[in-house]
Amino acid sequence: MSDVLSQYLAQSGLGARLQRGKVFDAWAKAVGTQGRRTRAVRFRDGELTVEVQSAALLQELRNFTGEDLRRRTNAHLGTEKVRRIDFQLER
Repeated sequence: MSDVLSQYLAQSGLGARLQRGKVFDAWAKAVGTQGRRTRAVRFRDGELTVEVQSAALLQELRNFTGEDLRRRTNAHLGTEKVRRIDFQLER
C-alpha cells in the first residue's frame, strides 16, 4: 500500500506540492517577523526562490543574513533540502 501511495504522489505531482508546502512553512518559521516582507514563491531542485519587498532588504539577505536563514530553514525541515536561496525583488 505504501508503494502504491508513493507512486501515486509522484505521478500526480502531489508529492512535489506537499514537499514545497513543507519548505515554505519552514522558511516562514526561520524568517520569523521579517517574513512579512518576504514571500517564498518556488522550490525546485534544492533552490528556494524568495521575493522581497525592497532593494535594501534584498541586499541584506543576499550579502549578510541569507545563508543563516537557509541553515535555519533546513533545521526546521530536519534535513538539508534547501541548498540555495535565490532572493529577488517582488514583481
